[in-house]
Parts: sequence; C-alpha cells; structure tokens
Amino acid sequence: MKSSALLKLVSGTAAAMVLSTALSTVAMAEPAIVAGPATDPECHVPWAEDTQFFQFPAKEGPFRVALANGYIANTWRIQMIQTAKAYAAQPDVAALLSEFKVVSTGEDVAAQISAINNFIDSGYDAIVVNAQNPEAFAPVIKRAKEAGIVLVAFDNILDTTDAINVNVDQKGLGELWANWLIKHLPDGGKVLEVRGVAGTSVDTDRHNGIHETLDASGKPFEVFEVVGKWDDGTAQKATADAIAVQGQFDGITAQGGDTGVVQAMIDAGHPFVPFGGETENGFRKFCAAHAAEGLKCSSAGTGPAQVAVAIKTALDALQGKVVPQSVKLPLAIVEDPDFKDGENFYADQSDNFFVGNAFPTCGINFTAQEIMGQTEANQ
Repeated sequence: MKSSALLKLVSGTAAAMVLSTALSTVAMAEPAIVAGPATDPECHVPWAEDTQFFQFPAKEGPFRVALANGYIANTWRIQMIQTAKAYAAQPDVAALLSEFKVVSTGEDVAAQISAINNFIDSGYDAIVVNAQNPEAFAPVIKRAKEAGIVLVAFDNILDTTDAINVNVDQKGLGELWANWLIKHLPDGGKVLEVRGVAGTSVDTDRHNGIHETLDASGKPFEVFEVVGKWDDGTAQKATADAIAVQGQFDGITAQGGDTGVVQAMIDAGHPFVPFGGETENGFRKFCAAHAAEGLKCSSAGTGPAQVAVAIKTALDALQGKVVPQSVKLPLAIVEDPDFKDGENFYADQSDNFFVGNAFPTCGINFTAQEIMGQTEANQ
C-alpha cells in the first residue's frame, strides 16, 4: 500500500475514533429516562402523571454549583439569594460542594445567558437558574446538555424537557386569588391587578390564572393593571397612581410588593377591600390588623426557599439519584381569619420578609436569622 493511501486510512480511522468518542461522551452526558418514583419521593413530587423521570450518570463529589439569577431589585429575589447561601452553608450541604457561585445579572436577558455560558465553559457540574425570559434559553440549554451539566430551573422555569424544572403551580396561584375575590365580591366589581416583572413566566402564568378565572365566573369584573415588579416601593407608587386616576377599587390582587400596596391604600384614605396577595410578613401584619375594617386577605405564594429545593435537586441528580423532570412544590397559604402572630406571621420581624419559607417534605426549613445573616451580593 502506498504511503499516501496508508496515511488516509490512518487519518480516517483516527477521525472515526474521535467522532465515536465524542458521540459517546454526548450520549453519556444525557440523563437516562427511567421509571419512577423518585429516590426522594416526598420531596421530588412529579408535576403530572406523565412527567418523565431522569437519572444522570453519578459523579464523584464534591461539586461545583452555580446560581444564575436575573432580576434582583425586590425583596423576594434578595431573600432568595440569601436563602440559597444559607442552604449552601448548612454542614451536610457544604460537604457536597467544592464551590458555590452566585451571580445576579439584572433584567438583561442576554447578560444572564452570557453568565450561564461562562459557567458551562468553566466546567461547573450544575447550574441553577431563575430564568429572566424562558423562551430565550434554547441555545444555552443545548450547550449545557451537550456538556453533561445538570441544569435546574426554578420559579421562572424553562420551556423545555431538556432541563429539570422546580416550581409551584403559578397559574393556580392566580386562580386562587381570583376565586378569593369572586367569593368576597359576588356581584363583581372594579379590581386593581398589580403585576410582577414583565416577560417572566411567573408574571404571565399568574396573570392568566387571574383573568381566566374572573372571566369564567360570569360576573362583571373590570380589571385595571399596573406593574409593581414584586417590589414594595414600585408597587406602592403604582397603586397610589392608580387610585389617583381611577378612584376607588372594590378588590385588589397583587403578585408581590403587597405591603406597599396596602400602605398606598392607607396613605390615600382608600377603604380596605378584599385582597389576594403574596406571603410578605408586612402584608400579613396588615391583614391581621385590619381584617375587621374590610381587609379580607388570601395570602399565598411560592416562598424563596424553593431555591433550596432546586439546589437539592441538582445535587441529587449529580449523585445519580432519580428525579422528576418537573418537580411540583406545595403553596404556602393562609387566609382570613387564620392569621396568627408567631405562627404564620411575625409582628416583631421585618416587613420585608417572606413567610412560609420552608419545605418540610424536603427537610428544608430556615429561621429568619439564618437567612438575614446572608447578603444578596454576588460571590
């Protein structure tokens, strides 16, 4: 055989071996689709009957895990970051981590995607993300999958089955608030809806749940929308402006920033009305104090501690444990007349604290001191 032909044969064989190895690596990086239940079935409850179960190849720890957050300028997100750090600092969790990195990139979707790409390029084992815009993440999801990185989204989840999603029923939460208003406004009425951060799946799902339920009631509801960004200061100003322009409302629903919404009502001399809102401690203080004056509240939400469930899910997946592709978490709900100081709100604690910050089925519970001892800064 001539030397040129031999060279071509060797080169072709080498290329085929490289290609075969690359394809094998990609295949091994992907999780196997296996039968349920999850290894930890009480914590990792599948979203639906047809939810698939993943089992990633087990890796040797300790692991490098990153949290890629977007928006940061509200109480929920700040507490979420603090909770993530508090969870990572717990001894049994810290033993599994060689590094825990936190980055918040703001409302710039491209900046968040760039941060995730940097984590992929840096070889992190798992990336946990609260997605700023779930529809924009397809390329980065593909890259993470090909690199064998466990990608877990929570709160604002990803529109894919190639990553693990951890969330509560956000649309169901909107339905809950709407049903509370229907119950207390049987003849319909004029409703103020204080929305969250535009473009996020949480805001969209809650909004859809509210409107579809009110519309299905057949009652004459008139809804006026303002943007509060889940932030007390922003929501307070938006509510004050709405009252100044629209006058009196018969009911209110707000996705967050609820303490600010009630304060705006008080400042404007607006009568207290039925209110479907989130789980801020300050909001629940108001609900307990003014129930007899008409502030009849449904306080329900997701709790920033879901970030801890997302981190736990990532660590379980890295260890080869079976997890659902989509994990459903319970809502934390308290409704009038069941607000009790020291049990589901805390009069001696800050207003800017979300209550119901535990998931006992996952062994996750925090004191206010544990969380508030952390900062929201990148690390």
